[in-house]
Amino acid sequence: MAVIPNLTKQKLLAGELTLGMGLRQARTVDIAKIARVCGYDWLFIDLEHNAMSIETAAQISVAALDAGITPIVRASSHEHFHASRPLDAGATGVVVPHVNDAAEAQRAVTQCLYPPLGHRSVAGGMAQLEYESMPVADTVRIINAETLVVVMLESPQAIENAEAIAAVPGIDVLLIGTNDLCAEMGIPGQFGDERVHRAYDKVISACRANGKFCGLGGIYDQELCGKFVRMGARFILSGNDLAFLMAGARARSGFLRGIAI
Repeated sequence: MAVIPNLTKQKLLAGELTLGMGLRQARTVDIAKIARVCGYDWLFIDLEHNAMSIETAAQISVAALDAGITPIVRASSHEHFHASRPLDAGATGVVVPHVNDAAEAQRAVTQCLYPPLGHRSVAGGMAQLEYESMPVADTVRIINAETLVVVMLESPQAIENAEAIAAVPGIDVLLIGTNDLCAEMGIPGQFGDERVHRAYDKVISACRANGKFCGLGGIYDQELCGKFVRMGARFILSGNDLAFLMAGARARSGFLRGIAI
């Protein structure tokens, strides 16, 4: 039976660290192989803060499947088609932003997974199954097992409800959107604040108690990243293509302009 496995989900279940690269600028399918060669496990195909079309996201997702890197799309909102369209087109995970309570987490599961866990409409001819035709019961079982459902916690309310969110069947990852969380707490950019530490501690504890995984997003300081990884964060949004491009370009121009002539 032809199935392209969700390698990121496998690594998480094995207790391994998984690293994601955010896509804001890339529009061609070679970014999938580039990210894998650079050591990343998953692509964060951002349809919330990005002008990318669903068609481009689909093409990158299919290329990622063949390149051996997991295509995960961040939905732009909570509408069902924001999850189902990228999943039907090749993505093997969806990140639902701004989830504040268990009811919204359950809605994400409903939209991302087939019955009995959710109520996603069953599609055929899927890239994740190498476009093979198979019995519907097998399709439903396999796709549910291989789909990663990620909810973003980006407010104090979400952190407070972390235990209830983590208890929702079908949720795999609670990804802390630290940038928005700090803004909502009135401490924008203060990622080292003790309240941020307490938020990670609370979410990591909720994940461990419910067999889920904590994700880290929005923090790129090496010391802080190391701190939260050692605490237990395993699904790490490591940065995005725009930041990597600018860092490399600035370093190169600085080197060349520093040459004595």
